[in-house]
Amino acid sequence: QVQLVESGGGLVQAGGSLRLSCVVSGRTTSNTAMAWFRQAPGKEREFVAARRWSGGSTNYAEPVRGRFAISRDYVKNTVDLQMNSLKPEDTAVYYCAAARGPILASMASDYVYWGQGTQVTVSS
Repeated sequence: QVQLVESGGGLVQAGGSLRLSCVVSGRTTSNTAMAWFRQAPGKEREFVAARRWSGGSTNYAEPVRGRFAISRDYVKNTVDLQMNSLKPEDTAVYYCAAARGPILASMASDYVYWGQGTQVTVSS
């Protein structure tokens, strides 16, 4: 079992920045794929970014590439999402997710553990 708890959401103006954190506990391995997804009202959950728990490769969705960065804080045991140059279309509930394997998948169905989500609202 893996437990995930997100924090860091809030209201920010367009062009601003936010940093989301996901506290990870339970049975992770160095190869566990960790990801961030988001879901806007009336839309399907969509992939944002992924990395392995131990580091290495990352995977980003095209709309956020160059603006968002996924990283791990080894002291706090978190997976973080630094979001810069935010746009109103980034408004969504953001979810942290963990897979059972190492594939940096972009399908929500490939992830089995989910946090409760944190709201990000970007005003224009």
